[in-house]
Amino acid sequence: MGVPIDYVRIEPGIGQALGALHTYVRKTALDPRLLHLIDIRVSQINGCAYCLDLHCEEARRDGEAQQRLDVLAAWWETELFTPTEQAALRFAEHVTRIPTDKGTDESYAQLKELFSDQEIVQLLGAVIDINAWNRLAITTSRQPKRRNTAGS
Repeated sequence: MGVPIDYVRIEPGIGQALGALHTYVRKTALDPRLLHLIDIRVSQINGCAYCLDLHCEEARRDGEAQQRLDVLAAWWETELFTPTEQAALRFAEHVTRIPTDKGTDESYAQLKELFSDQEIVQLLGAVIDINAWNRLAITTSRQPKRRNTAGS
C-alpha cells in the first residue's frame, strides 16, 4: 500500500488536471464500452483496487456483460472480444508495460488496420489517463467504498 494522503484536499489541482484529461478522452469518438475495457484492463495490470471497483461498476451500469468483465484479464483466450477491442487491449497493455513490453510490428499493424491515426492517439490518451489515475490512487492508498451487496 501507498502512503494514505488525501490528495484531493491537499492539492486539488492535480485531480482537476487529470479530470480534464479524463473528460477530454471521454468526449472523443471512441466507443465508451471500449474505454471501460481499457480502464479495467490497465487497472488489473497495475493492481488498482479503487479503479477496478469504480470502472467495473461504471461498465456494468453502462451495459457491459458481466461475463466479459469476468474474463477480461485473459481476453486473448476468448472469442468474447471483437478484433477492434483486442487490438485496443493489446495496445493498452503495451503502453502500460513499456519497460518490459516492446510490442511487435504485427500488433501495431493490426492497430493501424482497425484505427485511424487520430483514434490511435485518442487510445493513447485513454491509456495514459487511467495509468495516471491508477498511480495516484495506489500511491495515496485510495480504497474502494464497501457497497451493500449480496456476499459482502
